[in-house]
Amino acid sequence: MQYVFLAVVGICAGALVAGGLFTVLLSVGLIPRFAGKTHTNRKVFLYEEMVILGAVTGIILSVFPGCQKWGEAAVIFFPGRTWEICGMLLLAVYGIFAGIFVGSLALAIAEMLDSIPIFTRRIGFRHGLGIVILAMALGKMCGSLYYFAHGWAQLVK
Repeated sequence: MQYVFLAVVGICAGALVAGGLFTVLLSVGLIPRFAGKTHTNRKVFLYEEMVILGAVTGIILSVFPGCQKWGEAAVIFFPGRTWEICGMLLLAVYGIFAGIFVGSLALAIAEMLDSIPIFTRRIGFRHGLGIVILAMALGKMCGSLYYFAHGWAQLVK
């Protein structure tokens, strides 16, 4: 009975967190904005479905760690270090896209709250807002690289 209760609580908590995530994404309008900027408005539903698929895949991989073992079987088809190199390249591509998504989400939330325009008006800042946003992004990137270069990510595990 205890396991049933824990399963129900876990499912409810996961549904609550997923609902909060999708509510933030919808209220910010991040996905339709990306579709508008890339002139692919007809595919906005596909983008939304891919976000949901990514979230569900992440949930499955984090809850069921045995599903992460599929890479061990692929070593048969890719002998030697080929599989490791492919894995590192895929991880780098994933990291770039995940970073772009998280950064865009943070800036979209800041824009939704009108914090950037209010701040620029208060300090009398008129020109160079793009440079400031680029500097913020570069600072975030440098901080992340510093974090991983010193091995602090290993301490979290």
